[in-house]
Amino acid sequence: MAKKIERRNSTIHGNGVFAKAHIKKGEEIVEYKGELITHAKADAKYHGDLDTGHTFLFSLNEKWIINGNKDGNIARWINHSCAPNAIAFVHEHESGKLKKDRVIIEALRDIAPGEEITYDYGFEFDVPYTKALKAIWACRCGSPTCTGTMLKPKKRNSAA
Repeated sequence: MAKKIERRNSTIHGNGVFAKAHIKKGEEIVEYKGELITHAKADAKYHGDLDTGHTFLFSLNEKWIINGNKDGNIARWINHSCAPNAIAFVHEHESGKLKKDRVIIEALRDIAPGEEITYDYGFEFDVPYTKALKAIWACRCGSPTCTGTMLKPKKRNSAA
């Protein structure tokens, strides 16, 4: 699949990943790769680092995080969009060993050559979403349905 995508400058944010050839709906685009670290190690190294608006960490499961900062591949350059053309799926390994799970980026629809590959990051942080935090994690996708932030809306308590 690597022959169908390339990294280059993006109008959304810095680098981006673009289709070099037609990609069909449902087609696997790329696996998100990097160093596997525990949530505890990620928290120790990156906790409180919410003011950059940038991360290469991808939660794999309840034990592991993929750190695209180290040993990462082209997938780390895929940008967020509120109207994505791709989706990230966690594929659980048949052995049940959490360390063998994988994140695969797949096409949500047909993607034309030259089109930027995007998916919804769905960031959720355990802190209040202030105006300043939303500005730091601003979305620049340009979609007519853009929410203005990469942060997933907080779920409201529906206690009866």
